[in-house]
Amino acid sequence: MKAMKVFVSVPRTHADAVRDAIGREGGGKIGNYSFCSFSVSGIGRFRPEKGAHPSIGSIGNIELVEEEKIEFVCRPEILNEVVEAIRKAHPYEEPAIDAFEVELF
Repeated sequence: MKAMKVFVSVPRTHADAVRDAIGREGGGKIGNYSFCSFSVSGIGRFRPEKGAHPSIGSIGNIELVEEEKIEFVCRPEILNEVVEAIRKAHPYEEPAIDAFEVELF
């Protein structure tokens, strides 16, 4: 079965809210299980440039943030709705979201 594997990095303070938004929109459904995801912790780095409106940090300064990288699967036909739910729950102006088509076994 074809599915989308989605990755999003989010500050630890907002990880539960993002996971909840993903699950409520139907992401993370595997068979008879819902709200499935996997997370790893790390440090996110970024420097807001002129014109940005950062929720964390300030223009021109490198910021380091404790983040979780959340990965989950979703059906291709709901990907846009799941991404929109992530954007609404995520504190960043430009969240890092990646999606790849995968085969589930």
